[in-house]
Amino acid sequence: MAQPPTGTVRAIEVRALSAVQRTVGPPPVVRVARGMSLFGEHAAGWLAFGAAGAVLDRPRRRDWLVATAGVALAHGVSIGVKRVVRRPRPDDPAVQVRVGTPSRLSFPSAHATSTTAAAVLFGALLHRPLVAVLVPPMALSRLVLGVHYPSDVVAGSLLGAAVAAAARRVPKRRKTR
Repeated sequence: MAQPPTGTVRAIEVRALSAVQRTVGPPPVVRVARGMSLFGEHAAGWLAFGAAGAVLDRPRRRDWLVATAGVALAHGVSIGVKRVVRRPRPDDPAVQVRVGTPSRLSFPSAHATSTTAAAVLFGALLHRPLVAVLVPPMALSRLVLGVHYPSDVVAGSLLGAAVAAAARRVPKRRKTR
């Protein structure tokens, strides 16, 4: 069972988290971050997006379903890692927790994991570079809300990218007549 960061590493992460909250945390930003948190909870917003893609893009329905399954898998893997690592969420007087969470576990950020997987997988389907557009705001929102250390969101993003890369290797079914 992993322990929370101690000493210098923890102090650096808490200082960084506190600085983000002071710099990027006025009430309008916190409201947007809370909305993003709700969208990303249990990857529900991304799963709904993928399901909509499967319904609306019939010729590529299987591709959308595989991508959506990849997002669900990424979320599930992040939850599994959380349960193994058992790192508690930030708990320091310098950090304001601005939203409720379904668990007390922090590492890795499931929001960052599923958002990165969605950005990679859905971006490929849409032929759009979504990673740079979607991942930084979601990662930053987790810091603004005070529910993750910076390393949690970095690890979540790396995990989401790895799961997405694996999901992209699922072979496409050949059309037979």
